[in-house]
Amino acid sequence: MFSKFLLIFIFPNIPPEIAIGVMVIAAVPGGATSNMFTSLSKGDVSLSISLTAITSLICIITIPIISIYSYNYFLQSNIEVDTTRKSLELFGIITIPTILGMMVNIFFNNFANNFENKAKIISIALLAIVIIVAVLKDLTNVGLYFKQSGLITLFLNISMMVIAFYIGKFLASSFKQTKTFIFELGLQNGTIAIFVANNIFGDRIFAIPAITYSLIMFFTSLACLYFIRNK
Repeated sequence: MFSKFLLIFIFPNIPPEIAIGVMVIAAVPGGATSNMFTSLSKGDVSLSISLTAITSLICIITIPIISIYSYNYFLQSNIEVDTTRKSLELFGIITIPTILGMMVNIFFNNFANNFENKAKIISIALLAIVIIVAVLKDLTNVGLYFKQSGLITLFLNISMMVIAFYIGKFLASSFKQTKTFIFELGLQNGTIAIFVANNIFGDRIFAIPAITYSLIMFFTSLACLYFIRNK
């Protein structure tokens, strides 16, 4: 997280609201998207799910804290937020679905294995639909969004993938696990970041980095998938 905070000072001219939005997208976990790309790349899916589960438990506490601290720091203003309530809301939309998915995999393993290939297709289709709908919804503003936060979110996405690669190179027991680190650190749950930005701050501008990051990570992940899938 410190490296992501430091990244903002590399781009000193970005508005404080965009800087806060970058911290929000950096704080959210990877979620199902990272699991999906790990599976498509023939990475360690079990490790990916375990990491997602751990971060999903931790982030319900860290996301509100990081978001509020970032707001107070960059805008030099205090915002009053019920962190307990926000944590419970995040628990409901992040942690519970993750736990339910893990329970299905444990108690209905045969069903989960048989459904895996269909789940990949469905996940890709749903992700594509979400991205297309998001673009169409703000079609007139997409160019402005990328002008405001495109460069910093692109730099964030690529730098995290590179950092993840070297973490895997030195710590992972196989390249299969390295693939997992790349997607687990490089992909963030943009939907949750948009929810957090809108729910805590109530202004669309804070969600702009989440929108641009979500679009960028889809294409960088496809490019990464092309190069590493069969290695």
